[in-house]
Amino acid sequence: MRKRNVDKHIWFSKAEAQDLQKKAKRACLSEAGLIRLLIKGYEPKEKPDDRFYDVMRELSAIGNNINQLAAKANTLGFIDAPQLKREAEKWNKFQSEIERHYLRPDKSEMKWQ
Repeated sequence: MRKRNVDKHIWFSKAEAQDLQKKAKRACLSEAGLIRLLIKGYEPKEKPDDRFYDVMRELSAIGNNINQLAAKANTLGFIDAPQLKREAEKWNKFQSEIERHYLRPDKSEMKWQ
């Protein structure tokens, strides 16, 4: 059975329809997805530019290298593996914060909810 089985029809002016289409495109969402997000009280973020994705690939590669170093150091026993592991965890946290800042929607402060 379909998860969404209630059909709603909304009338927009031409300007409102264009505005909805433009905002959905900027957030990389369908118009229906944008409306659902707004109804739940979230304000979507605009899609970040290409530089963001380049930085995220670099962060991911560096994080993988750190994890590989930590595993090797732990196996060979000649580097402070706990310290290296803490640094890797900090890096992963930093990466998550960047994703949250650029990609995840924020909870809206609208009073009418």
